[in-house]
Amino acid sequence: MVKSKQKLQNISEKEKMTALILAILGIFGVAGIHRMYVGKIGTGILWLLTGGVFLIGTIVDIVMIASGDFKDKEGNFLKN
Repeated sequence: MVKSKQKLQNISEKEKMTALILAILGIFGVAGIHRMYVGKIGTGILWLLTGGVFLIGTIVDIVMIASGDFKDKEGNFLKN
C-alpha cells in the first residue's frame, strides 16, 4: 500500500472573510478591492477598469473565496 503525501500549504496573513465581504459588496467586488486586499494589484486595477471583468470575474472570485480556493499574490491560501 502506497501512502500519498499531503502537501503542506502556506497560509496567507490575509483573512478569507474580509476578502469575501469585499468581493460580495457590489461596488467593491467590481472595483477589485478584494484583489488589491490580497496583494493582486494588477488584476485589481483590471477589475476596476472592466467592472469586475464584466461581473463574471467577480462571481468567479466570490465562489473561489467561499470555497477556500482563492490565493494571495504569493500563492498562499487565505486564512479562515
